[in-house]
Amino acid sequence: MAKEEKPKIKLAVYWGAACGGCCVSVLDVHEKLFDVVAAADLVFWPIALDIKYKDVEAMPDGHIDVTLFNGAVRNSENEHLAKLLRQKTKVLVAYGSCAHMGGIPGLANFTTKDELFKRIYDETESTVNPDKIRPQPEHEVPEGKLKLPEFYNDVRTLDQVVDVDYYLPGCPPQTERLVEVFMAIVSGAELPPKGSVVGALDKAQCDECKRKKSDNKLIKKFYRPWEIQDDGETCFLEQGVICMGPATRGGCGVRCIEGNAPCRGCYGPPPDVPDPGAKMMSAIATMIDADDEEEIAKIVAQIDDPAGTFYRFSLPGSMLRRKLT
Repeated sequence: MAKEEKPKIKLAVYWGAACGGCCVSVLDVHEKLFDVVAAADLVFWPIALDIKYKDVEAMPDGHIDVTLFNGAVRNSENEHLAKLLRQKTKVLVAYGSCAHMGGIPGLANFTTKDELFKRIYDETESTVNPDKIRPQPEHEVPEGKLKLPEFYNDVRTLDQVVDVDYYLPGCPPQTERLVEVFMAIVSGAELPPKGSVVGALDKAQCDECKRKKSDNKLIKKFYRPWEIQDDGETCFLEQGVICMGPATRGGCGVRCIEGNAPCRGCYGPPPDVPDPGAKMMSAIATMIDADDEEEIAKIVAQIDDPAGTFYRFSLPGSMLRRKLT
């Protein structure tokens, strides 16, 4: 008697406010793509498949087994798809830094929608807009009504809009981790508790990093990476270069550091750290070799764009959330 084949799972991939790197990372599984194709049917992926929103709307609730939702929620279209895919999906994964914590698009929360539009449509060096025209959600033309998604004032994480089952961090997530998590779901293996960060470690990047660390971490000057000759061996922080390792979850294989670049923080904070920026500021405070308040202020002033550096990937999901007006 022929062995009955296990039915394929239904997989969806969607990008919200993102750069597209997470979608590319799905393709970067290389030969493992055959394992994915053998185990799953793609039922929705706007970047690759001609499947309309109305097709998703017509699906029964819970029809999709797994959705990898990458990108933050920046506009009304992102929000609509987040809620729609949540309704149609059994397991919703916040895939990548933007869905997980807000990501690079989330840095816009340091300003406002009005300030952004003023810069983009009035003040950029290449802009000619004497009538100060702004995009409108609706516009009547002879052929009918044109619609654009509404641009929100705030960038939000996926779990600030809908219930999320799992988080797979990274900018983008490491391909190996994606394959591990995907095959675990396909095989029916026991999954971690709902709300878990998967494909990552509970320890900080520093625990994985092979660079030499000493007991003396006191410094008197901070540098941009291009301002010093990295010796390729010593802890970046001990050389005065900001590295987010102390405030970032391990699991990526420290690939940035292996490539002689400091950690940027894309894997998010370890489980015992509620706010990566606050954790990083605490780590920096213990390293400053000065007791005089004025000298301390001068050393701290050497850190270029501390807010953007410490919250590069995490502002919407942090305790700060956004600039207050």
